[in-house]
Amino acid sequence: MQANKLLIDVLPDRFGICRLDPHASVPSWALTSPFYSVTRTPEEVSVVCHEGLIPDGILNEKGWRCLKVHGPIDFSATGILSSLAQPLARADVPIFVLSTYDTDYLFVREEDLSKTIEVLSAEGILLR
Repeated sequence: MQANKLLIDVLPDRFGICRLDPHASVPSWALTSPFYSVTRTPEEVSVVCHEGLIPDGILNEKGWRCLKVHGPIDFSATGILSSLAQPLARADVPIFVLSTYDTDYLFVREEDLSKTIEVLSAEGILLR
């Protein structure tokens, strides 16, 4: 899949990215989000969910917007994330990425969303 053939949807919600203790249980508050991800490593539990669900006292970064790459993306495809990350890095736009079996999700801060759309559109990527 080439960059100029990518189709990306900008999801309407705002998300938060949280860090919990590595031994924390999967938080029930995150499970009610229509989109959520929980990743456990030996160092932490990371949670991505709708920012309105994050309780006070949780270490987090709110205000992220999500761009969904239309999939499914074949496991043999190469350069998909690179075609998104490189132009955004040149434009000084920080990103956070999640991948699933079918596709990739790119998160940018809400204040960078317009710039992100402009940069990716200039690369021939169709955003809607």
